[in-house]
Amino acid sequence: MTPVLPQSPPQFIVIAKEPRPGRVKTRLTPPYTPRQAAALAEAALRDTLAAVAAAPAARRVLALLGEPGPWLPAGYDVVPQRGNGLAERLAHAFEDALAACPAPAVLIGMDTPQVTPGLLAEAGRLLGEHDVVVGPAADGGFWLLGQRGPDPAPLSGLLAGVPMSRSDTGALLLRRILEAGLRAALLPELTDVDTAADARAVAARAPSSRFAAALAALGADVPA
Repeated sequence: MTPVLPQSPPQFIVIAKEPRPGRVKTRLTPPYTPRQAAALAEAALRDTLAAVAAAPAARRVLALLGEPGPWLPAGYDVVPQRGNGLAERLAHAFEDALAACPAPAVLIGMDTPQVTPGLLAEAGRLLGEHDVVVGPAADGGFWLLGQRGPDPAPLSGLLAGVPMSRSDTGALLLRRILEAGLRAALLPELTDVDTAADARAVAARAPSSRFAAALAALGADVPA
């Protein structure tokens, strides 16, 4: 199979959990109940899937932990997550996507509902000139990872052993990328929704999003 040229649109991989109460956004509880936290997670996931659906793409993949629901729009290939721990699941998501399609691969989570199709398109554009693109998160992690080549080794190999959910996670991964001699580009920093304060900040940045509407609907029942 002939690899897709770098300037072609990438394939997008959304890695997500089924938004079930008690399984998602547990750091939002309290002040939110597990059901409220799941409602916010579903809204964030819907925003993310809609942004990806509106960006130029060779393919759209949902790497899902759980089962798809009515929140899933048409046009996505759904594949199960595999592996132990987040780093392993991210690595396998890249491997599985690139085994199915040789297009450049861009992976995004469900925690940044403020993402726009324009930002995603920019990630694809940057992969025409760089080996890797990283979207840094305000908590020290990353909200997006992308790689240009069809070989799954660059990011799947570099992710192995990187500690997740720490303030230095993004810096450690970026150091590995640069030490491997890869050309890296950075996207603007975004905020992952992990805490109630994060939720309010993200809703303020994207007031017309489904996430902002879901948060507003819960606001009267939740203390500031």
